[in-house]
Amino acid sequence: MTIQNENNKKLKDLIKGIEMAMLTTVGRDGSLTSRPMANQDVEFDGDIWFFTLVTTHKVDDLQNNPNVNVSYSNSKTFVSVVGRAELVLARSKIEEYWTDALKVWFPDGKDDPNLALIKIEADRAEYWTSPNAIVGALEFVRAFVTNDEYQAGENEKIEL
Repeated sequence: MTIQNENNKKLKDLIKGIEMAMLTTVGRDGSLTSRPMANQDVEFDGDIWFFTLVTTHKVDDLQNNPNVNVSYSNSKTFVSVVGRAELVLARSKIEEYWTDALKVWFPDGKDDPNLALIKIEADRAEYWTSPNAIVGALEFVRAFVTNDEYQAGENEKIEL
């Protein structure tokens, strides 16, 4: 297995089961905007996919500057992914990734002419993990009492 495949697998394992992510885009004025996005349950191969409507501000941001950050977190893991986004209008991809649960956000369904996908080609990621909340709390107390650095988990940067 190549390093890239190992890193893709590591990232896939880290974000698996995290239902929501925060997508950060760069506005025309250079300001950053983050918004929650529902993760698509697709096999991670280096690309991250989100559904959107073409009429949103995030699409304007992406067309002006495709550089994005996607962050994931749960009680044990935080992941930050840097990549480049593109708007995908292909109906075949929309059909492939569509699930009926998406009707919560897109009530007109997969046939909505304004429906699109955002494809993010991940370039690199950084993650932090903690074994669990109790271990993290104990390590925090230890570091505080001993005036030492807090080290409750793993932190690594990976190239994708």
